[in-house]
Amino acid sequence: MTIYALSSGPGISGIAVIRVSGVKAKDILKSITNGRFPEERVATLKKFINPETQELIDEGIVIWFKGPNSYTGEDMAELHTHGSKAVVNELHKILEKIDDCRIAEPGEFTKLAFQNNKINLLKAESIGDLIAAETELQRKQALRIMSGEISNKFTLWRDELIKALGEIEAKIDFPEEDLPEDISKSIKLNIEKIKNEIEKTLDDDKTGEIIREGFKVAIVGPPNVGKSSLLNYLSKREAAIVSEKAGTTRDVIEVHLDMAGIPIIISDTAGIRDSNDEIEARGVKLAISRAEDADLNILLLDPKNLDFKGFFNNHIADKSIIAINKSDINGENLPKLNTDINQIVISIKENKNLDKLINEIKSKLKKQFLKSDNILITRSRHRHHLKECLKNLNSFLEKKDNDDYDKAAEDLRLSIRHLGTIVGKVDVEEILGSIFENFCIGK
Repeated sequence: MTIYALSSGPGISGIAVIRVSGVKAKDILKSITNGRFPEERVATLKKFINPETQELIDEGIVIWFKGPNSYTGEDMAELHTHGSKAVVNELHKILEKIDDCRIAEPGEFTKLAFQNNKINLLKAESIGDLIAAETELQRKQALRIMSGEISNKFTLWRDELIKALGEIEAKIDFPEEDLPEDISKSIKLNIEKIKNEIEKTLDDDKTGEIIREGFKVAIVGPPNVGKSSLLNYLSKREAAIVSEKAGTTRDVIEVHLDMAGIPIIISDTAGIRDSNDEIEARGVKLAISRAEDADLNILLLDPKNLDFKGFFNNHIADKSIIAINKSDINGENLPKLNTDINQIVISIKENKNLDKLINEIKSKLKKQFLKSDNILITRSRHRHHLKECLKNLNSFLEKKDNDDYDKAAEDLRLSIRHLGTIVGKVDVEEILGSIFENFCIGK
């Protein structure tokens, strides 16, 4: 099967890039271009023609990649045309008429690269992350994974466990040989070392996932204290409706921001109060849920609502900043609340001390991401398999009796499988769909 797709962005542009990969790529390229076939990996100016009518479609650049020395590992061509919808549509019409040639599914080019051993699963994921990166920190994290540094660490652990498994299986297969009566101390010490390293890796506050998905900040507080105004100020646009009428915000409004290169998902929530209105009550429930799930909360109050629903005494307060709004009305000399949470007196209306609030948010972010260069886990999938690997290693280390060799070997096999699943060194067909379905078509 041969696949094709527009790999550049859709819409009008200076240049459009159409990729074609598969057994018919060479024949297709010959049929839609004139003159001598281009040299491998040399950008060549060509006229694109309709093979049925010989009508000129466009003039552009062709680059030919002979498999396996291509991105997908198959014969592949790139057609660089002018980026008009008419040109792209005409070429697509020609390609779709060819037998055994179809439009690519999302991420299918990268999936082929993985299946043809051009890249491992971590690198495939990082390509998707790099395409989706919106901030500097996301870009750096994706590039770090692409470099192979992280997959090398997982592979090293896996190789060490395979070596240990080989020694244990030798004891099982040749019990009469002069091998240690118990599982050798050197094996246990090495596995204990790997276990400790995995535990340290898991103790990362989920920083890698937060960088990839965004740092969740929730603005919470009573009604009519300026939560929507603060969201609009931080997002620099009218993202939420502002009204003097309490209870205007009923649902959660999300805005994605880039703050100091760090991705943030900031949420404006319904004012928290007791309400007989069913819709507002549901909004309050959502607000509390969002505050519990957030990485950081901005508890926005005004001097009339300083005692806020006991929030200062629960776990939400542990990850919060208090901002007391409307100092333009009530002045800045307000009584300090009986809490250790940082408190900043602001006026959104007069733009007072909002820079202090933003600096406090940045300070919290920097503390969270201070160790981001040492992060190995960037997806919940990685975390799940590392936890399962750790569970099996702990089970292995609990084995004491000589009769437990078979069970100990199985513990190591399962640990090896979970590490292999992260980098794609076992049968991972069941997870490929979930990974590549979020890619853009043409990648």
